[in-house]
Amino acid sequence: MHVFVTGATGWVGGEVVKDLIGAGYRVTGLARSDEKAQALAATGAKVLRGCLDDLDVLRRAAWSADAVVHTAFNHDFTRFIENCAQDRRVIEALESVLKGSDTPLIVTSGLSGLARGALESDVPNAGAPRQSEPAARRLAERGIRAATVRLAPSVHGVGDHGFLPILIRLARQTGVSAYIGDGENCWSGVYRTDAARVYRLALEEGVSQAVYHAVADEAVPFKAIAEVIGRRLGVPVQSRPREHFGWFAMMAGADMAVSSARTRDLLGWVPSGPGLLTDLDQTDYFTL
Repeated sequence: MHVFVTGATGWVGGEVVKDLIGAGYRVTGLARSDEKAQALAATGAKVLRGCLDDLDVLRRAAWSADAVVHTAFNHDFTRFIENCAQDRRVIEALESVLKGSDTPLIVTSGLSGLARGALESDVPNAGAPRQSEPAARRLAERGIRAATVRLAPSVHGVGDHGFLPILIRLARQTGVSAYIGDGENCWSGVYRTDAARVYRLALEEGVSQAVYHAVADEAVPFKAIAEVIGRRLGVPVQSRPREHFGWFAMMAGADMAVSSARTRDLLGWVPSGPGLLTDLDQTDYFTL
């Protein structure tokens, strides 16, 4: 099978590429710079130069592939709404080449807008800004075999540049490892290689479901995360108002704990990487 992967040099997409190639798949990956193209070529993937605004390039690549995995997303949070709109345009642009085919499309989203303990069958509230999943659902309604992998808020591992490093930097800057309220709101987590494997297993299963949960640790209290960071940095762990977190307050106070039981049963997915707290509690996360 030939798989076209966007975000092929990103934190999740890069691992998806490695997992697919390791399992014998042919992969074409999107890369927007010479440096990223070289890194991608070194994995054994075919390189397609372009970016998310090159919709015709993306359509041609999708048309020539047996499956499409869309992991790319611009994580510049100062332009989050614009980036959500760009993501939606990419997914919608693929309709013209996927309609009438049996080519599966897997897109990527998160857990925002879901209630605590949500199942794969639950639908996020309509006000969630990220439109990846709604766009995929619309394509599915039009006969395209489209599905969404919902990633845990922490896809962790050595080299992580996501939410855990943001919390570590804030604790260094303020001298406090903080949480909001009683800190009992929960995040979920998944080790990077475990998350990548969900995409491949979903392809092998036939992309029969609307949603898969790439979630290993289903409910980790935010206060427990703050406690590991505080101990590692030697700073106090304290409850602070939302203002302490600035633009990150919505994420710090969010309750993003869901079930992945359906995904595990359907795909035979057994996470094997370290848990979120174990992985966080290592030197690599605290070495600048």
